[in-house]
Order: sequence, then structure tokens, then C-alpha cells
Amino acid sequence: MTFRPLRMPAAALAVLCLAAQAADAQTPHNLVLFVPDGLRALSVTPDRAPAMAAVRDRGVNFANPHSLFPTFTMTNASGLATGHFPGDTGVFSNSIYTGFAVPGANDSVTPFIENDVILGDIDAHFAGNFIDEETILLAARGRGFSTAAIGKLGPTLMFAHTERDGAPTIVIDDSTGHPGGIPLSAEMRDGLARADLPLVAPGRGPNGKTGDDKTPGTTTANVTQQKYFVDVATKVVLPLFKARRKPFVLVFWSRDPDGTQHNQGDSLLKVDPGINGPTSLAAVRNADDNLAALRQALDALDLSATTDIVIAADHGFSTISKESATSPAAKADYPDVPAGLLPPGFVAIDLAKALGLPLYDPDDRNAAVTEGRHPKRGNGLIGRDPQHPDIVVAANGGSDLVYVPSKDRSLTAAIVHALAAQDYASGLFVDDELGAFPGTLPLSAVNLSGSALMPRPTVVINFRSYTTGCARPVLCAVNVADTTLQQGQGMHGSFSRADTMNFMAAIGPDFKTGFVSDAPVSNADIGRTIAHVLGLDIPHHGTLIGRVATEALRGGSAVQVEPFARRGIADAQGRATVMVGQRVGDAAYFDAAGFPGRTVGLDAPEPTTARRADEPR
Repeated sequence: MTFRPLRMPAAALAVLCLAAQAADAQTPHNLVLFVPDGLRALSVTPDRAPAMAAVRDRGVNFANPHSLFPTFTMTNASGLATGHFPGDTGVFSNSIYTGFAVPGANDSVTPFIENDVILGDIDAHFAGNFIDEETILLAARGRGFSTAAIGKLGPTLMFAHTERDGAPTIVIDDSTGHPGGIPLSAEMRDGLARADLPLVAPGRGPNGKTGDDKTPGTTTANVTQQKYFVDVATKVVLPLFKARRKPFVLVFWSRDPDGTQHNQGDSLLKVDPGINGPTSLAAVRNADDNLAALRQALDALDLSATTDIVIAADHGFSTISKESATSPAAKADYPDVPAGLLPPGFVAIDLAKALGLPLYDPDDRNAAVTEGRHPKRGNGLIGRDPQHPDIVVAANGGSDLVYVPSKDRSLTAAIVHALAAQDYASGLFVDDELGAFPGTLPLSAVNLSGSALMPRPTVVINFRSYTTGCARPVLCAVNVADTTLQQGQGMHGSFSRADTMNFMAAIGPDFKTGFVSDAPVSNADIGRTIAHVLGLDIPHHGTLIGRVATEALRGGSAVQVEPFARRGIADAQGRATVMVGQRVGDAAYFDAAGFPGRTVGLDAPEPTTARRADEPR
């Protein structure tokens, strides 16, 4: 018998082809969100970070990127995870005032929230979800995607913090296998065993060495720990997702270069080279190697053609200064602080002195902070009764949060007056609920006043920044910081352009190729854009949300960008908080803010047009 090939009418064949194309168009692609914590946009060059430079130059170069203010990890993790600004999520910084004693933080009311146990405690206090918004990862999982979050403790769990059983969303971080960590599912335990990988995440080893005022910090990048995370992703999670035959979302949060830049020992007590020394450069390369390994695994698994890769650093970075000519705290003697430099908790110490009130340490069982001592982590409770403080200070680094639980306007006015008089201050933002104050701008001006369940700060203080004189100021910025780290090490959190200018790029089937985007894009936009690409329609409780960066997507059109500036009413000394930024429609982007002459990028804004990132400093 002779078989002849079946001949289909051309019209029927065309219908089938169109149907297949439509089905393919409706199938979401995979997506990898890679977060190189603390990576400055201009640190990425073809020689220093070839993998990230390739994504930027061959895919979409977000040449006008913006971290959310305050420019801290958890603040921006919540923005990336939900598409919302901190006024909605309540993640105002890494250390916040919760309004209750947090068990996992030794009953402190000012916990450092980069911690799985502490995030669980806060969620439990706020009916299971303290940010009150659904994350893109859990929304994707609800739509049938395979989902995983791997990497740095704290921001990794932020993407799946309301589900703590380790399945169906996979969570791997520093706490994996340790008490308080998110458990491994049987599927993951089996996969790790087959890949000959331990069930317990390694620590940072020498990379975790912070040093002190006499001993330099680390001189090694976070290689060992991050290699474990990469191995878990490439040898276990991605093959597992491939075998499931359905789309997936993977969040990979690289601790480097952030952790190394914080702890680097190249510049003890000196602001130059600061975070531009060899140890910090090795950390940039370490993060780049992680991305390269992920891309190689996608290639080997034949997943590259169907996978979008979005890179978004949470914030930029600066070198720490501890200098002040006006601070009473800097004039005292401490056993662990070089003479004349600011101690950790200088804001709390100075406010207590200015107001004539006692100071207590929430991280030392509310012990009194006496003369010649400072709060252990910089946080402070000010008032006669530490159980019911008049003022709470949450110390964070390049900016601090000050809370007045009673919402007393006259006390707030005294706080504003005391802070504005200090040479380390560069801009103050005050809760709209208390009215306007000379020299300040309202919290709403920077999207810090929204639907948050968490207590809202009364005053946010931005610290002074300056440069050491290089050709590109954002690469040699120095920032006064309220931190336990030393002058010359690294920090962020300020409203300088060095801290708001993070690295962003994207490549994949949903994004344009060889495209330089001059339009401003924020980490809230990245969260919203990811949701759009994945076809997710996520309900919102708050209204402070980013926009979809359609100009970067295939078929997307250019958007109109308008610069803007806002200036508060000057106080009696002529000081006024000034902010410069850009708008795309109703979306506002904040470049820099503070008192003129005290914030990098405020007086001479960094150009928003694209330049090659390998230009010399």
C-alpha cells in the first residue's frame, strides 16, 4: 500500500498557524529577576562586569534608573516585589519602628528586618501580611507558574514572606537549614542530595568581617556563599522547573557587591579610595559571575529563548563619613570611636541632648545610654519612660527615621529645629498629618505617605553627601552615615544621586534589543513591568504604584519626560529642603534632595541622557 501525504487546504493551514501563534502569544515567558545588591550604574563596564554589560548593551539599557527613597535594601525589595512605594508597603527602611516589641529581635521595637524570623513576627502582628500588598512572585504562583526566591537573607523572603512552608514557592537564603529558616520541601531535599549540595546554607566566612576602628574589615568578596546559591539555582531549581514544563519566575538576590562594599577593609578611616578599592571591585565581578552562571544554565537547558532577564539593583552606594563640626555627640569620648568622629546613634544622642531628655537603647533591653556611651545599633528611645517614649529614632545609615508616637506638633517642631542646625543634615521630610514646617518638605512629596499599616515616620532626615573630586561625582560620593561601620567603609540610604542611581537592564523575548532608554524608571516600575510581562492583574490596596515601562517592551512607544523641582519654604536661617526629579505622566522620579550644597546631584544633577558606562571616572 502506498501512503500519500495528507494535503491540507491553504485556508485551513493558515487558520491553524494563526491559532498556534495566538496560543504562543498568550503563553507567558519565563522570567529571572537578578538583583545585584548595591550595584552602582556606572560600576558596570565590559571589563569589570562583562555579563551585566552584555545584557545592558544587547538588550535594554535603562540609562535613567532610580532607587526608591530611603535608598535601603528592604525598602526597595518591597518596591520590586509589589510595584508599590514605601508609603504603601510601610517598609520605610531596614530598621523601622514597629510600635510593638518584636520577639525575634529580643523584644526591640526598632528591629533590623533583614531576618526571616523578624519578618514572620511582624507579619503575625499585622494579620499575616504587614505590607498589605500581594507580591509578584506569589501572584505568579497563583497563576500556575513555578516560583523560587534565592539569595540574601531578608529581601529574598520579601517576595514570599506570607508563605513560610517552603512549598510550592522555593525559598533559599542564609537561614536555609538553620533555626528560623524557611524549611526545604522533600522535593528540594532530594534535589540537593542528587546534586551533592548541602541542606544547610554556608555563612559568609571572612566576607562577614566588619572590622572596627582599629582593624580593617574584609578583603574578600562573598564568593563561597553565593556560589552555593548559584549551584542551587543552576543544578537544582532550574532543571526542576524545566522538567515541570510550565513557565517560571526566579528571583536571585546577590548579596554582592553590597555586603563587601559595606565591610571592605581597603580604606580604614579614609574616604579615599573608599568603596572604589580592589575588594569592592572584586565584589562587582563576583555578582557578575553569578549572572553569567545563571545565563549559562539557561542556555544549557534550552530556556534562554523563552526567558526574560531583568536586572535591577536595589540602590547605589557611597563611602562613609563620620565627620561633624556641630554635633555634640562627636565631641564626647567613646571607647570604640576615634576621637572627634560621630558615634553610632549620633542623631539619638544629639536629639536627647537638645531636648534635655533621657536616652535609652531599644536593642539593649531599654538600658539607659549614659555619657560616653552610644546605642549599640544606633537606635534610640527618648523620653522619661522607655516603655512609652516621646521620640523613637531608627538609625539606618545614609538617612534616619524619627517617630513621635503622640504626633505632638510642638515636639516635632523642636526636633526639626534641632536637626536642621546640624551640619550633617541635608534635608528634612515631615509627616503631612502634622502640617507644614519651615525648611522641610512633606512625606507625601516623596511617596512616603500612603496606605501603610506600619507606623509612619514623623521626620525623615537625609544626611550630607559630597565627593572626593572625580570626573563622575556619583562614583566618588561620600555620605555621613549613622552606622556601626567605620569611616571609609560603605553605606547607602541617602537622597544623593549616588545612592538613587542603581543599575538596571533587561534582555529577553519581551524586551527590545540594543535599546537605550532615557526615560526614568524606578524599582516600583520594575515590579509593575514584571507583573505586566507575566500577564498578572494584581489587585492593589494602596495607590502609590509604579508604571509599566512600556517604552522598553517590544512594540512600545517613547514616553514624554518632564523635569521638575520642588522647594520648601525657608526657615529663619534660610535653609530649605529642595528636591529635583522627573515626571512621566503622573509618575514622579526623585533624583536628589536636601539642602543646597550638601547633596551630591542636587546642585549639578547627573545627566539623564545615556553615556557609556566605561567612561573614565
